[in-house]
Amino acid sequence: MPMDDFLFGRVLEMHEALAFRHMLGARKKRVVFTNGCFDILHVGHVEYLAWARAQGDALIVGLNGDASVRDLKGAPRPFVTFDERARLLCALRSVDVVIGFAERTPEALLEQLRPDIHVKSAQYRIDELPEARIVTAYGGEVRLAPHREGSSTTDIVERVRAHAPSKE
Repeated sequence: MPMDDFLFGRVLEMHEALAFRHMLGARKKRVVFTNGCFDILHVGHVEYLAWARAQGDALIVGLNGDASVRDLKGAPRPFVTFDERARLLCALRSVDVVIGFAERTPEALLEQLRPDIHVKSAQYRIDELPEARIVTAYGGEVRLAPHREGSSTTDIVERVRAHAPSKE
């Protein structure tokens, strides 16, 4: 049995994600979307995704591709490849579907998928999010999830570096 059969969620192409979205809409289910790099999966990510999933009936996660992560975060990011990040996200009970994207922000995904709710971290303000205007234009809602201070990938990398033995 392939390893993927044990995962809760699935990585989908756009046409599959659209079919999933339309099936849920036909059943009057509320679809939640969020996105991110999710480079080194940590407790902040897990709590964030669980909170996002609790806002509706299904969670679609837009996952930045490797080049997009590098563009946003700089080299040597991502530390974990797209395929591995996607598999980790799919293993979380809160994640129903993962869909990759190459852009810095998910406007194109949101225009096509039209989720009922788009979730971002409360470290942002809604008026700062370029995708918020798209979501509100079609009647969707933007919600800000609680942010756990000190648990970002950058914070973890800094803690590891601070405890690494000196090369001298």
